[in-house]
Amino acid sequence: MTSVLSPFGPVEADLERLRQNLTRLVSAKHPILAMAAEHLFSAGGKGIRPAIVLLIARATTPDGEITPRHWRLAEITEMIHTASLVHDDVIDAADVRRGIDTVNTLFDNRIAVLAGDYLFGQAAWYLANLDNLEVVKLLSKVIMDLPEGEVRQSLTRFDPDVSMEDYLAKSFYKTASLISGSSKAAGLLSGVSEEVADRLFDFGRDLGIAFQIVDDLLDFTASAETLGKPVGSDLIQGNLTAPVLFALEEFPQMRELILRELSNPQDLKQALEWVYQSEGIPRSRQLARDYAQRAAEALYSLPDSAARRALFQMVDYVLERLH
Repeated sequence: MTSVLSPFGPVEADLERLRQNLTRLVSAKHPILAMAAEHLFSAGGKGIRPAIVLLIARATTPDGEITPRHWRLAEITEMIHTASLVHDDVIDAADVRRGIDTVNTLFDNRIAVLAGDYLFGQAAWYLANLDNLEVVKLLSKVIMDLPEGEVRQSLTRFDPDVSMEDYLAKSFYKTASLISGSSKAAGLLSGVSEEVADRLFDFGRDLGIAFQIVDDLLDFTASAETLGKPVGSDLIQGNLTAPVLFALEEFPQMRELILRELSNPQDLKQALEWVYQSEGIPRSRQLARDYAQRAAEALYSLPDSAARRALFQMVDYVLERLH
């Protein structure tokens, strides 16, 4: 099995520099907003999204160097991602993320929403200053897609008729849009051909959807301690993910429980039993692998390099969480 650190190897020092830069960049006139933003970046996280941008930069520039505009794109990508997490935590009323208190817990919902808005605004400002219209369009679309994903999820809560196509579209808006948009943008800043830029978009889209499917699987297969929330939290909130949608095909009687929003005391336990008894989990694993395989195939559009090899390992890294 690939070492979980291996995809980050070529950009590990770069990511540390990026985290320091982010804290410096996000300086607000109001100290509370500055504190909220700095708290977010101190929470860490693996930095998958900026790592992908930096790896694509190294894989597509002639000398493998990261240009100032690639640096800024990686920072913008992490700002957008972090802003979306702040808003997600408000929507989900989450108390903890990555093992530390959320902004809405430390301050309140009003400050958390403002902190998220501030980060989106900062990202938009730095994006405009890249002076590349196509990149601005790509990342602006991402900023539109993120709330679109949340709205789609909210409108289909406890809806047993939601289709797999709806689920995959929502997964694109919520997770894959940012990875695909920033992957293509990194290539454009390197001056790659239109064909290679499109393949980089495909890579990010398929990797992002695989990532979301794995995330949704972990809601059923990881322990509550590992998750930091109860097993089946998505189902409790009415978010019907791939394992549930597949299980519904085998156990249509689950519809009734979902329609009544798991309101009876035994409903959640019964629904989880049906998910575990069904082929929902293995079929979801295979779906994640299929998307990951497509993501890997898109990388053959790049010349061989240490950075491209690390991008292949990033695909493995996403799938490693299945085990």
